[in-house]
Amino acid sequence: MKEKNLKRLWSWIWAAVLAVLIAVIIRFYLFVPILVDGISMMPTLHNDDRVIINRFGHVDRFDVIVFREKDGKEYIKRVIGLPGDTVEYKADQLYINGKKYDEPYLDTYKKKLKDGYLTDDYSSKDQLNGGKIPENTYFVLGDNRRASKDSRIIGPIPLSKVLGTTPICYWPIKDAKLID
Repeated sequence: MKEKNLKRLWSWIWAAVLAVLIAVIIRFYLFVPILVDGISMMPTLHNDDRVIINRFGHVDRFDVIVFREKDGKEYIKRVIGLPGDTVEYKADQLYINGKKYDEPYLDTYKKKLKDGYLTDDYSSKDQLNGGKIPENTYFVLGDNRRASKDSRIIGPIPLSKVLGTTPICYWPIKDAKLID
């Protein structure tokens, strides 16, 4: 009888250790929570929102990513340009490789503007050699274009500095959503 109880106890201990190990792997390696610091991604994300970083998967145009800059600080921005792209803004309109793109995530801010454009005129041709986003880098912008330290200032972001995409905002609960 003692041997049977001992086996049952060990099976429970093993299950608990395995559960903790899986939780640690998920928490620290797969889906990492991060705190939004600042207003550069408004209205999509607000200061003190909490998001999940997905460390795996492919980075696509318009994904929101987290990257670590040279100063060690983590930034959250939206991918606009992929390697090989040219990026241009004219009269608040985005053009990638000469093709016009809509940015519906900016509509809220654009409607509130009383003066000028949300995104100043810009051309990657004025900033980058050949005008194209270099290989293994991304051109990123904050959704709050007037208050964002992004690729217009710091240049394209190397893939090696990207920590992952941010598909989910989970806090505060009233603002929980999938990030588009």
